[in-house]
Amino acid sequence: MERPGQRRSFSRPHRSVEMRDRQAEREVIAEFLRAVRTGAGRALVVRGEPGVGKSALLDHLTESASGCRVARAAGVESEMELAYAGLHQLLTPMLQRVEGLPGPQRAALRTAFGLSDGAPPDRFLVGLATLSLLSELAEDHPLVCVVDDEQWLDRASAQVLGFVARRLDAEPVGVAFASRAVADDLSGLPEVLMRGLEDADARELLAASLSAPLDQQVANRLVADSGGNPLALLELPRGLTPAELAGGFALPNAMALPGRIEASFRRRLDSLPEECRRLLLVAAAEPIGDPVLVWRAAERLGLPSDAAVPAAEAGLLEVGAHVWFRHPLVRSAAYRATSASARQEAHRALADVTDPVSDPDRRAWHLAHAASGPDESVAAELERSAERAQARGGMAAAAAFLRRAVDLTTDPALRAERALAAAQASFQAGAFDPALSLLAAAEAGTLDDFQQARVDLLRGHIAFASGRFQDAPRLLRRAASRLEQFDLQLTRETYLSAWAAAVGAGHLAEEGILLDICRAVGQLPKSGSDPQPLELLLDGLALLITDGRAASAPALLRAARMFATGDRTVEDMVRWGWLAAAVSIAVWDDDGRLAIAEQTVQLVRDAGALAQLPVILTVLGTAALLSGDFPRAASAIAEGDTIAAATGSMVAPHISLRLLAMQGKEAEALAMIEATIKQAGEDSITATNAFWAAAMLHNGCGRYAEAAAAARQATSNTFEPWISIWALPELIEAAVRGGDLAIAREAFERLTETTQPSGTDWALGIEARSRALLSDAEELYEEAIERLGRTQLRPELARSQLVYGEWLRRAGRRTDARRQLRAAYDQFEAIGMGAFAERTRRELAATGERVGERNEPAVGDLTAQEALIAQLARDGLSNPEIGARLFLSARTVKYHLAKVFTKLDITSRAQLDRALPGPGQ
Repeated sequence: MERPGQRRSFSRPHRSVEMRDRQAEREVIAEFLRAVRTGAGRALVVRGEPGVGKSALLDHLTESASGCRVARAAGVESEMELAYAGLHQLLTPMLQRVEGLPGPQRAALRTAFGLSDGAPPDRFLVGLATLSLLSELAEDHPLVCVVDDEQWLDRASAQVLGFVARRLDAEPVGVAFASRAVADDLSGLPEVLMRGLEDADARELLAASLSAPLDQQVANRLVADSGGNPLALLELPRGLTPAELAGGFALPNAMALPGRIEASFRRRLDSLPEECRRLLLVAAAEPIGDPVLVWRAAERLGLPSDAAVPAAEAGLLEVGAHVWFRHPLVRSAAYRATSASARQEAHRALADVTDPVSDPDRRAWHLAHAASGPDESVAAELERSAERAQARGGMAAAAAFLRRAVDLTTDPALRAERALAAAQASFQAGAFDPALSLLAAAEAGTLDDFQQARVDLLRGHIAFASGRFQDAPRLLRRAASRLEQFDLQLTRETYLSAWAAAVGAGHLAEEGILLDICRAVGQLPKSGSDPQPLELLLDGLALLITDGRAASAPALLRAARMFATGDRTVEDMVRWGWLAAAVSIAVWDDDGRLAIAEQTVQLVRDAGALAQLPVILTVLGTAALLSGDFPRAASAIAEGDTIAAATGSMVAPHISLRLLAMQGKEAEALAMIEATIKQAGEDSITATNAFWAAAMLHNGCGRYAEAAAAARQATSNTFEPWISIWALPELIEAAVRGGDLAIAREAFERLTETTQPSGTDWALGIEARSRALLSDAEELYEEAIERLGRTQLRPELARSQLVYGEWLRRAGRRTDARRQLRAAYDQFEAIGMGAFAERTRRELAATGERVGERNEPAVGDLTAQEALIAQLARDGLSNPEIGARLFLSARTVKYHLAKVFTKLDITSRAQLDRALPGPGQ
């Protein structure tokens, strides 16, 4: 393996010809370097077939990078299963700077590289640590990172480097990759497609590489067959005799070009002495390019010290401080051209000379390739390597070790257990199809009841994660049933997952499956007088479906308050805090809704479970909207979008829809609502939320017919237990204003089924306002205002004052109406609820009171990301802390803050407090 910064190119006397035709590519490289030198981070993917000149272009890049630091790495096919091998290769010269990283990032990177013990690091935290490290190193000199043969990087390294490449912004850092094909981890990055040389340059290169005469027809054939591929032009003629070059027709054409190039290398290898070919095999099987290991293995095989000389003279291999092949296809040819037994012999020799203490995983991998049949001792070694890979967060590597361990295991029970473990690791690595294949292999063996339950559990998780929502609830239900006799805690967790999957699947779920899940939960043994929060949460959710809201409210309220007061484990909070926060809102628990969401967000951040953050940020955004804290809701949206983009998560735009609706931004809100419903389908939970937002928007604008139509859609979803209830007050108000009292009364009856069992000021305040709209009872308006005034729910309080003021005006009590309407208007203005403020202004005008036009705050000039950075800076976070929150380098944060200061016409962080709106401003 070529070491970073040390790879050397073999002598290429014809390289000037090869590069002369690359003017466009060289201009791209020049622009790339100009950007890096001026502090604008850049990424570039050089793509093309083997031999087309990708490495030559990267060499040109490094040679042109004067004044820049250069770090190099290269993917190696035989190291693709070793977690973070490529990243470690790139960062090795920089590791002395790791200690300067923020604590969580430092710990993540050290754990990933096996330098310290710790919980498996989140790969996005490793990515952020890498970004911070590169940014810090570039403080002195611009930094250029070059990664060749990206298609052979291990998955963990490819994900991290792709993550870093997308987040380069205001850093003098450039990352250039060479890859044979479009890689998922690099998709969307700027790209250069390398093509073959133009005809004239191809002919010149071909002629310059030969000393024998070349027939014109043979030249035409070679140029055409090569497609201008420089390596092909140099290699294909090597297999031809002088007579054939002078006019023969025996030209190879049966294989695709890379195969033909490799075949050319094989012919050259075949001409070497047997001892040289055996040494080349050892070098090809040893991925790190360590000559000490190669020579020690060669010595064990009885190879002489001069065995490499013929390969060096042929320009195929060089052994010095490192072992280099002329091209990856030479390595491939040297490895594949031998028998299976010869390859096993080479790997055995390498395993024997690899240190079992300092490099146990590579030794285990060699042993696995050396095994000619089942071997329990090697399988056990691979199992231990898998454990170490998992500890570093390398799930793909762990899965690869375990898959090979399965192949080497004969005992049916042990083979099944290892296949099950390999399936679990594959699932965690996002490899769903291999996971399912391994589960099938596990089931083909001897499984006990507990193992079969684990198979069902994993199948259910895979179904849900891969979007097969109709299958997941049934599979999880079956797994939970089988787990009951073994692990009651795991059983409850599985039923909770099944419940969430069934509700999430909505109309796509199997008919009756949610009720079946909930009935099964009702049959579980109870803990007695001191149940845990998770048990209460599950029991309450089950009762919600089987017995209704009145029966479920006590358990759900108690569970929510236990989560809110800290009576839960960190693991429970990280896994289920989002659901507990949602339940808290569903049971009208004003005290718990924000506390649970805030605690869960912090715990998820501390745990490094970044892929879970967008979901809990959605709940936090909902809680913020209920308080009328629009800046905080917008921050949750911006942060969630940032994380979702970085992690590849998919999060429905629930909060964005509600925020736009509450702000009264009609054009934006209606466009997003329409697009969301069209994309999700009218029967989905996402569409239910969109209809709810539409009802709120139309009520604010005073379009009650449209509000009633949207609210009826939102409240008609029988598969969704919460949003359909939250939309009932919108339907009641719209129906009353539209004169459809029958619909309003029916909606009110449904509303009381949830507000009465809760009994909180929030619930009873909403109920009193809704009943007042139906009955025109003044004392109910006053009760609603009194109750909601004791909560943090400023939008609901203002809406109650508005409808009371409207009632008073219609009753001819203009002075009393003005008092309520003025209070509502001031609150709507402070919160930023534009449509409701305008509706209130019109009512005030009808009472004879004039109100001035609204002014939009200057903060609206900031982008979402700038506003979020500004708010975090105002809250006291440092640039590195903000960067850690948003997957940015501290330098990029500083760059964005400078733009914020310019837009807000301020000069320091201390002025942000007055320049930015606070909660509700």
